Amino acid sequence: MQRVAVNPWPWSVALGFNQGELVSGQTRTLYCSGQTAMDADGRPQHDGDMAAQVTTCLDNLEAVLTAASMSLTNVVRLNVYTVNVDELFPHYGVLASRLAAAGVAPATTMLQVTRLALPGQLVELEATAVG
Repeated sequence: MQRVAVNPWPWSVALGFNQGELVSGQTRTLYCSGQTAMDADGRPQHDGDMAAQVTTCLDNLEAVLTAASMSLTNVVRLNVYTVNVDELFPHYGVLASRLAAAGVAPATTMLQVTRLALPGQLVELEATAVG
């Protein structure tokens, strides 16, 4: 797989994401469902704790990727849903640093939503990975 960052403006790179990702030669595409702060038994975790939920969402996303023999390095698109963008920003570094450690800056959209599926959930990560 070859991926090329598409950035007609440089500002997004400083924030840890590319405006686009041109992917060629991929053999597999994984569309991940939104990952929230749930444990292995489907019980919500870290009610009201944004920092802990971001970490758990990332752990869960990585578990899905690993089950498909992929990793964060394969993520080309990331959608971030949150019930409070202002509350997420102070904890966004956790997400950005894990992506940076994987050497990727996927095309990303962040949206504030009225609510997520279960009460107490604050953030959800939805990804597309190719490899």
